[in-house]
Amino acid sequence: MTVAKIDEDLDHTKAPLIEHLIELRRRLIYCMFALFFFFVFCYFFRQDIYNFLLVPYKLAVGDRKIDMIYTAPQEFFFTQVKVSFLGALALSSPVIAFQLYMFVAPGLYKNERSAFLPYLFATPILFIMGGALVFLVVMPLALQFFLSMQQLGEGQVQIQLTPRVSEYLNFITTLITGFGLCFQLPVVLTLLARAGIVSSDWLRKQWRYAIVLIFALAALLTPPDLFSQVSLAIPTLLLYELSIYSVKLEERQRAAAEKARAAEEDKS
Repeated sequence: MTVAKIDEDLDHTKAPLIEHLIELRRRLIYCMFALFFFFVFCYFFRQDIYNFLLVPYKLAVGDRKIDMIYTAPQEFFFTQVKVSFLGALALSSPVIAFQLYMFVAPGLYKNERSAFLPYLFATPILFIMGGALVFLVVMPLALQFFLSMQQLGEGQVQIQLTPRVSEYLNFITTLITGFGLCFQLPVVLTLLARAGIVSSDWLRKQWRYAIVLIFALAALLTPPDLFSQVSLAIPTLLLYELSIYSVKLEERQRAAAEKARAAEEDKS
């Protein structure tokens, strides 16, 4: 092969690569614009958003007054900035997911695009379900557990929980993220099954190991009280069972498609 032939082949492959990079840049610009727009929007409502995140704390303390502190002059400001960014990330996630789909969709077949769409919709729904479990059940019970450690008697030593604004935000966002990611188990395992990496029979055989792994993961992601750990472990185990069923459906659809393809080849 001559040098001229090599240069000609490189010129043919250069144009599609540049086009893909231009398309990627365009999609990233849309994502950044959406993130910036929602950040400005959330910053105007930063106090309302933070007060909304305090709902689990209010459920835990009941009618008592909530006292929170910040120990550095800039701490609350950066906490509000972080709240605005997290709110912007949540609101712009549909836009980001759509732009990601529009970037990869041209490289997929029609049946692959139709198979990819359900996962695109299932991912945020499962994440919201995990976050709602944290918000309404796990956080109030965990905070009740931590508040029960206070020493408020008549003795000389009184120990009272007065959380910092930044630490509370880190605590609740860590739990929401952990639960939301754990609730993605059906999506992840089904995609692995589509890639041929796992099967329903293999997942069924790993059930005992999955129980140990899920409870260990729940112990790492939740506060050190038994109820919070069980609150994450039991739904995740149910999602694991749902994943096996989803993988089995995927295998049946794949087998039916292969059978139909083989029948068409026999006719031809």
